[in-house]
Amino acid sequence: MTALRIVLWDIDHTLVDMRGIGRELSAQAFERTTGVPMLRQAKIDGITESVIFRETAKLHGLTVDRNDFERFADALAEAHIRRNADVREQGHALPGASAALEALAVLPGVTQTVVTGNVRAVAEIKLQAFGLERTITWGIGAFGEDDDVRAELVRISLKRAAAAFGGAVEPANAVLIGDTPADVEAAVQNGVPVIAVATGRSTADDLRDAGATCVLPDLRDTASLVTIVKNQGRRQ
Repeated sequence: MTALRIVLWDIDHTLVDMRGIGRELSAQAFERTTGVPMLRQAKIDGITESVIFRETAKLHGLTVDRNDFERFADALAEAHIRRNADVREQGHALPGASAALEALAVLPGVTQTVVTGNVRAVAEIKLQAFGLERTITWGIGAFGEDDDVRAELVRISLKRAAAAFGGAVEPANAVLIGDTPADVEAAVQNGVPVIAVATGRSTADDLRDAGATCVLPDLRDTASLVTIVKNQGRRQ
């Protein structure tokens, strides 16, 4: 039976803020994979991990392939595991994140997952570090190793949900929650309602310009978020 509503969560700057530890761990994994210290990092907001790795390599005069990315992804996951105590100490769940996840989890017919540029192993570690993983159905999510393009990740997640629930999941039966114009655009391109939260580097105006008609300052107002999700994320 198809779920009444699939909630597609972004992770970084939507549910958690790594406060610098993420870049540090990426640098460790980059040097381990390429043998070259990471002096600069490509744009990361709203970008999938595979693209960040490839573009960062270009900044260092390197050409990398899929095998290199897979080795980088493994090294990145290992770095997060090894430095888990630092992740917990330096990073934090964003205000309202835990309450929002728990409140949506008790709504009849709602299933929550993640659509993220992170590779799955790192996504799991990040949410587990702050106790945010309990309500997530991981098997229907989409991750940075699945495709370079965020809009494709939304499509992949809907297909996985359809397979899991035994029938097509219409875009209108999903809602994406994210903090970047790339999140908004990925949802809009797929006809998925979107709730944008101005908890990252993008302003509310940036998010509206990208196509979001529903923009919240953060996740603190749990009751409002629940109401909006019930109404398919459509609020002016």
